[in-house]
Amino acid sequence: MFHCRYLDTCRVKTRTEVKNRIHGLLDKHGLRVPGTTSFNRDNVAWLRGLSLGFMNDAILRSDLALLETVDGPVWLIEGKIEALAVEDRRVRLLMTMTGVGYFTAMLVVSEVGDVGRFRGDKEFASWMGLVPSVHQSGERTRIGGVSGPGNKRLRWVMVECAQAAVRYDPRFRGLYERLSRRRGAGCAVVAVAHEMAKVLYFMLGRDEPYRDVDGGLVERKLKNMSKRALDGLRN
Repeated sequence: MFHCRYLDTCRVKTRTEVKNRIHGLLDKHGLRVPGTTSFNRDNVAWLRGLSLGFMNDAILRSDLALLETVDGPVWLIEGKIEALAVEDRRVRLLMTMTGVGYFTAMLVVSEVGDVGRFRGDKEFASWMGLVPSVHQSGERTRIGGVSGPGNKRLRWVMVECAQAAVRYDPRFRGLYERLSRRRGAGCAVVAVAHEMAKVLYFMLGRDEPYRDVDGGLVERKLKNMSKRALDGLRN
């Protein structure tokens, strides 16, 4: 599933940042991790035994704890996220849209904050980075892919959601089929993601579920999320 790939990407990035921070902290004290494998079990134990001063010790313990977390299995991290998501009413609301799972809903809610800070659905979609580029030459206008500023995390997950939505939602499938014949599959998927973003804006602003909701699908999504959330709380 795409959220697993996203979590893996985030873990790699976070792991690299944490390790670099630990190495920088050791450099300040003229220390180096023994051997060539910096963060094996013996070296982690060595790091825990260091005394670098009150503040630096606290930073080191925090980074080691974070490193232990991101090195955990993906299913455990997912369970922890779902345990948080299941309690958020807005997450459950956004999950009524076809193609939107708990991970995307959680990410949108956490990144957006107060949707009232946006002046409209177009500004919201632009902030997500889902406005296609427009190229003009004389009397010809060509619509290209998304480019420029925008929230890259949300752009990525919304495009992934669009690929699922065009398979199961007649509304989005119709939009995709019309545009793919003229612009190609890539631009069509982005256009669907753009439309989905605008709908999410109104869902949050009006506190309303998706109008073309598939009740059975939503029930299954929420049931699976609740079960996995319980597993996350137990671990």
